Amino acid sequence: MNVRRLIPTAALAGSVTLGLVALSACSPSDAADGGGGAGGNGDGKLAVIASFYPMQYLAEEIGGTHVDVSTLTRPGVEPHDLELGTRQAAQLGEADYILYLKGLQPAVDEAITAAGVKNTVDAATLTTLEKHGSEVGHSHGDEHAGEEHAEDEHAEEEHAEEGEAGTDPHIWLDPVKYAEVAKGVGASLEKADPDNAAAYRKNTTALVERLTSLDTAFDKGLADTSTKTFITTHSAFGYLAERYGLKQESISGLSPESEPSPARIKELRSIATRDKVGTVFFETLVSDKTAKTVAADSGLRTDVLDPIEGITKKSKGADYIEVMESNLAALEKALGAK
Repeated sequence: MNVRRLIPTAALAGSVTLGLVALSACSPSDAADGGGGAGGNGDGKLAVIASFYPMQYLAEEIGGTHVDVSTLTRPGVEPHDLELGTRQAAQLGEADYILYLKGLQPAVDEAITAAGVKNTVDAATLTTLEKHGSEVGHSHGDEHAGEEHAEDEHAEEEHAEEGEAGTDPHIWLDPVKYAEVAKGVGASLEKADPDNAAAYRKNTTALVERLTSLDTAFDKGLADTSTKTFITTHSAFGYLAERYGLKQESISGLSPESEPSPARIKELRSIATRDKVGTVFFETLVSDKTAKTVAADSGLRTDVLDPIEGITKKSKGADYIEVMESNLAALEKALGAK
């Protein structure tokens, strides 16, 4: 391992300036160092850069004390449209190990490819991606069919780069798929840093056990509900819905920034009535305006269903596991779990 490559935390911390987002250090060890980072200490830890929180969580949990993890996406920044400055992109080349999810952040994908770091891992290759979110803009044979078809074509163009051939990148919201990714990350860290392979293997096993317990909790908690349909801001929960026999109806499609058509809003009203939906879910990192408008228009409640793209003060939990447990509680309440 080349210790020279480790990036000081102070160089990573920054603010959003003219749309350029600096790298920010997020590992516990960095905070304890008072911003010195592993490079400044010369402690030989593996310098890991994660693209956004779900990748950061895996790197920290599996890497443990043998890694210093920094993330490209600062807390509170919506990751889908992240842009990197020239300096930040160049710093990627100084990492020992990069973990990202191809298809979620196009600008990050390009920068990581250009960096050419040997130990670069795409989480999308560690499990099987599927297509979700196709309910948005579908024609249902009414007078809005033409308008909805046009909306569907627009959505396909807008999300052409989100995953392979329009696949859904939100794999971390399915604990089973996330566990598959965790195993792959563990194996790749063992290869990148064989001296600490035993520790990575032990940490991977522990994390997979926690994710398996989380899967069991979701399976039991959502097995018997009054309705199986939930409405949410964007199609982040396709894997979760498929895993536990639910039906996701999103307002905006795969991208949280997409604007729903009037036809889609009308369709959601009908779906809410037909499937006895009582709650419209919104998120923590994007505006809740549209979700609250849809809810008010249909006389529904609102609540948070967090896609866990970042942890902030608004998050209902300190880490991935805790926020997923909060998501389960919210779904149980909204779906009428018995």
